Amino acid sequence: MPSDASPLPLDRQLRQEILFARERVYHFGQPTPFDQLKLPDGPEIWVKREDASAIKAYKWRGAANRMATLTDLEAARGVVTASAGNHAQGVALAAKQLGIRARIYMPRSTPKVKQTAVLHHGGEYVSIHLFGDSYDEAVKAARDDEKQTQAVYIHAYDDLQVMAGQGTLADEIVLSGKGPFDIAYLQIGGGGMAAGVSTWLKTYWPDIEIVGVEGEDQASMKAAITAGKPVTIPQVDIFCDGTAVKQAGDLPFQICKDSLDRIVTVSNAQVTHAIRTMWEGLRCISEPSGAMGLAAALSEKDHLAGKKVLVVLCGANVDFLQLGRIAQSEGATTRHHRTLRVSIEEAPGAMLKLLDECFSTVDITDFQYGKTDTKQANPAFTITADTEAQLSSVIAKLEENNYTWQEITGAPDIDFRAIPFRGDLLSNPAFLRLDFYERPGALHDFLTKRLTTSANLSYFNYRESGERIGRALIGLDFPSSFEREAFLMSIPPQGDGYRLCKILDAETSARLASSDKV
Repeated sequence: MPSDASPLPLDRQLRQEILFARERVYHFGQPTPFDQLKLPDGPEIWVKREDASAIKAYKWRGAANRMATLTDLEAARGVVTASAGNHAQGVALAAKQLGIRARIYMPRSTPKVKQTAVLHHGGEYVSIHLFGDSYDEAVKAARDDEKQTQAVYIHAYDDLQVMAGQGTLADEIVLSGKGPFDIAYLQIGGGGMAAGVSTWLKTYWPDIEIVGVEGEDQASMKAAITAGKPVTIPQVDIFCDGTAVKQAGDLPFQICKDSLDRIVTVSNAQVTHAIRTMWEGLRCISEPSGAMGLAAALSEKDHLAGKKVLVVLCGANVDFLQLGRIAQSEGATTRHHRTLRVSIEEAPGAMLKLLDECFSTVDITDFQYGKTDTKQANPAFTITADTEAQLSSVIAKLEENNYTWQEITGAPDIDFRAIPFRGDLLSNPAFLRLDFYERPGALHDFLTKRLTTSANLSYFNYRESGERIGRALIGLDFPSSFEREAFLMSIPPQGDGYRLCKILDAETSARLASSDKV
């Protein structure tokens, strides 16, 4: 090539590098499955299953491709990188196979499952350094290491060979014979995958619509395209931790500004719903970032009739402890829900009367109440139904029966179960641990068939667990110790709608009753 020849445009360089990456990456891993996700009355959706790779994410492709290009001198200096988890595993996998030392900087909040996986894949060749509370802080520490030690920095996304490695997943899609596709939804963190995949898909299917997907509070690529250059957004939400990047990469931006047809943002609730949809349709569990593409597709489902849709499940490295939080969060259910606080008289039978008059047609999935006043009670109910109209009917009944009520859906005190309670208002309390079967009327059956007319409900902490039973701690107050003991001696261990797990002992009950708040 003549010395004065102009370099190839970046998109052509990327196409060329993806061809070279074909030969390199499969020394480190194998092609991943490509499965159809069948939805009732939904579009034809195909999912590229990067969760089935050796590191349970797509990041091995870019890391392995970049590290395979290191010279002997560069390899001897070792490598350093920063990662929220998945890129780190890819670097670790390649480091062990190539015999290269790697230092990996990760935010202190990185899930344990990702830290453990890095050590598993890299063995003696890797060391983890936890630094800062965000990916960007970890990057700064890794860059300082690079300057001090002259190690080679392996960028998670802002690198031509890394983008090319990610592009090999699109090559597998093209070669699958399942295409062409009408539309692809590609999640974006720094933009490396979106750049590599969109370039390759557009090469073979020029008419495909490429939609970039970012979290509502992570939209760094959208900000870059608006500004005409990568810019730093002030803060990022870390629910989708794999895409929590404050500034899009420069090279990915140069590709994505032309290869993306548009960018959409998705909420954490939409991502949670997509995780559940993935589980129900494919029996796989995605990490939040891995489900963002599907979340966007589901949000536009009504406009996708008759189209072939492509999404990438880009990772499944979710911390086990996070699964419970995801399952309990907004978006985890397809049913409609609202949380209401209702004022009623503080008297025996008042709660049952409220349930009979207003809540008999819906499921109560969360019930929080603590006695704070001798005359008025303010229980909070989260009610769930198949349609919004069913929930609205409850409001109509509350109005019809002259109840004072307030909508508190999403209120922090409900979310964190801050249940106010005055134990000094109780005379002869008893506390029970109960399980209620998750069916309409279970709570009603217990209140009508097991509580005596003298028992006054003073505390109730219940929520649906997803185990076909909901766990509850309830407090009852009685006019006399005789009536309390008679009730405790007569209550069966199991009955309509409930099973009795434990009667709290006198010492524990007394401690609860003497507290200002449970």
